[in-house]
Amino acid sequence: MRSEIKSPSNPFSSSKSMNHINNRLFTILVWIVGIVTILFICGLLFLILQKGLPKLDFSFLYGLPSEIDEGGGIGPALFNSFYVLIISLIISIPLGMAAGIYLAEFAPANKFIAFIRICVEGLASVPSIIFGLFGIAIFVEAMGVGLTILGGAVSLAFLNLPVLTRVTEEALRAVPQEMKTASFALGGTHLQTIRRVLIPVALNGIITGICLVAGRAFGESAVIILTAGVSTSGEMWDFSLFSPGATLAVHLWYVQSEAIVPDAQAIAEKAAAVLVCVVLLINLVFRIPLWINSRKMR
Repeated sequence: MRSEIKSPSNPFSSSKSMNHINNRLFTILVWIVGIVTILFICGLLFLILQKGLPKLDFSFLYGLPSEIDEGGGIGPALFNSFYVLIISLIISIPLGMAAGIYLAEFAPANKFIAFIRICVEGLASVPSIIFGLFGIAIFVEAMGVGLTILGGAVSLAFLNLPVLTRVTEEALRAVPQEMKTASFALGGTHLQTIRRVLIPVALNGIITGICLVAGRAFGESAVIILTAGVSTSGEMWDFSLFSPGATLAVHLWYVQSEAIVPDAQAIAEKAAAVLVCVVLLINLVFRIPLWINSRKMR
């Protein structure tokens, strides 16, 4: 009677099968978490826009806020939001990019620079109210200018500066070293390499960081309340840097917490819808240079 010869079992086959199962399970888990997160965000946006968008009209966007009567608008607050945002970006973008370029390309590798990086990372995670208190100490107490657009814009610039610094540094460090070496081999100076090679390649990451801080600054309320106040000058196009600078986010908080107008709930719903739409529009506007740059890099 012939005895059956059994082939030895392959120890790698079971391990390969388990790895395949684990990979499938992890992929399914990631898909589920991602879909649930996206559905939650879309549902939140739909809930906010559904309540506010049908009630919007141009009189609300351009109208003056009312303290007692119904039908007040958000014109000065919306203008202040863009005005403060633009001033803060004009201050923070050049300084943040310059600091990031220095840390990525010129700073020596020593303990002092490592300590500076730790400080910058710490400031990037500090609550915004701390920058508001810092703005009070400088503009209200030391300089005595009071609650103004200037104080709010500069305080927002301080809030954005650490984030822009770290984003710029990491975006430049992510550029392949071969591209930098090739630029030097072709006779380019360090400045030319930064301007014509590193920044164009790292532009996607830099603009993404600017987009994030712009959206955060537009929706910021704590810093503005402490440094620019909760009221406006009452004029639609007030370019004075020393006028009260309540923004749309501050106006939304004020209407929901302290306003006595009868239609406070309706104003809050419409203001929230406008705030969400503007933040989405800011992200779209900042994505345009990314699309243009990607087409040039092809």
